[in-house]
Amino acid sequence: MKRVVVIGASGGIGSALVQQLATECELYAFARSPAQIPDVGAAVHAIDITDEASIAHAAEHIPDTVDAIFVATGLLHADQLQPEKALRDLEPEHFQRAMAVNALGPALVAKHFLPKLPRDARGLFAAFSARVGSISDNRLGGWYSYRASKAALNMLIKGAAIEMGRRYKHAIIIGLHPGTVDTGLSQPFQQQVPADKLFTPEQSANYLLGVCRGLTPDDSGKCFDWQGKEIVP
Repeated sequence: MKRVVVIGASGGIGSALVQQLATECELYAFARSPAQIPDVGAAVHAIDITDEASIAHAAEHIPDTVDAIFVATGLLHADQLQPEKALRDLEPEHFQRAMAVNALGPALVAKHFLPKLPRDARGLFAAFSARVGSISDNRLGGWYSYRASKAALNMLIKGAAIEMGRRYKHAIIIGLHPGTVDTGLSQPFQQQVPADKLFTPEQSANYLLGVCRGLTPDDSGKCFDWQGKEIVP
């Protein structure tokens, strides 16, 4: 990967990706608050993934061809919004916000950034998903907004992979489950996580980059965890 885009570059894993990739490639880093992106020599720009005009403008800041695009964004809780324990907790505002950030946002990024992948060489688009987005793996219920938004993202990834595969034969469009990472997103929910399964952002970024380097176009449309294991829909 010689030329890479990281969207969500100010978050825990996004920052770690930026720091690890900065020494290896020409890097373009985007975040809602660009000043919070690590200062490692990347080209830094603003983006708001809930605003299509902002996404389209951001795409204008990168070259015509890039080798990889990482969308390291996600919303689980914010302000007074918390994952639902039961249907009685479901709030339209929370559901719509989760869908806007976790599903529609990455889909709009794909709309404007996927044409930047090379047509005649390997190109990667990886959006952060989650194991709880798997319908068949749902054994506990709850977390309706987050689960539904990540399931929607996985479907959008599958559709984009099918479409891109018709014209970009070497494209790899995937979802990534980074595991439970010690960031603000997971902090309220870490109590029951074994110490060896709670990763630092640097660990998670390293695992995910290793997974991505081993993928081929045959893997496009799938979702993989930090070990490289496919997560069933």
